[in-house]
Amino acid sequence: MRKIVLFIALVISTVTVAQKPTKGSFANLKGVTEFNLIFDYENLKVDKFKTEEDFLKDKMDKREEKGTSEDFKASWFADREAKYEPKFIECFNNASKKTGVTVQKDLTSAKYTMLIKTVWIYPGYNVGMVDQPAKLKTLITVYETDNPSKVVLVVPFEKIQSVDVMGMEYNSGSRIASAYCTLAKQFLKSLKKGTK
Repeated sequence: MRKIVLFIALVISTVTVAQKPTKGSFANLKGVTEFNLIFDYENLKVDKFKTEEDFLKDKMDKREEKGTSEDFKASWFADREAKYEPKFIECFNNASKKTGVTVQKDLTSAKYTMLIKTVWIYPGYNVGMVDQPAKLKTLITVYETDNPSKVVLVVPFEKIQSVDVMGMEYNSGSRIASAYCTLAKQFLKSLKKGTK
């Protein structure tokens, strides 16, 4: 049974593919060993809702009677710095140990900055026997740190999804963080392929 679960997780992680760059090329990043990171969540959309505010209102209304609506909202925003961003950094740096490429927030020594713009989030769900992975759409832009108008790469990533850990992930923040891990690995995979 465990082999089947691991096989499914492997298939899910390899199904996701990067879109082609809309500007520049991964070849422009050949020899780069570090990136400063910036995460941008402004105007993101969530699931089928028109705005993030609509999503939050819906979820908070459902939790209001239990007195947990404000807790949900606080957690929704706190998860960005507490879960999503550290998971992206951890997964990228762990996967790139052999290449020596690293990413970090506030890395002033880096010649290039990687801006990760989250466009859309699907939080997924887990209700026991039925679950859905979290999914992301992002736009990653790489530019010169000292000259942000000098953009060297713009690439959208779609259909990025979390890896289900044997159907046991009940927390939406952890599911979404797992999708950011997938994003980190996909970017790194595209970077390696494009700079050979």
